Amino acid sequence: MIIKVLGSGCKNCKKLLENVKEGVKELNVKAEIEYITDMMEIANSGIMRTPGLIINGKIVSYGKVPSTEEVKTFILDFVK
Repeated sequence: MIIKVLGSGCKNCKKLLENVKEGVKELNVKAEIEYITDMMEIANSGIMRTPGLIINGKIVSYGKVPSTEEVKTFILDFVK
């Protein structure tokens, strides 16, 4: 599983990264977590507002900071 957190490096983006790491740890799933701050890469991803969250190439959230519980729900959708 590849999880990408996209953002400019702001407080909200870093909080989302923390929530993703915590969710992966709590679920004990294997995941490669990438933190992408390159604005060209973010623009090319289809994310309209940061922070953004992409799991296995699918945009699951953008423009807000999902809680750890919400992130876990997103991850479980890809584990099934």
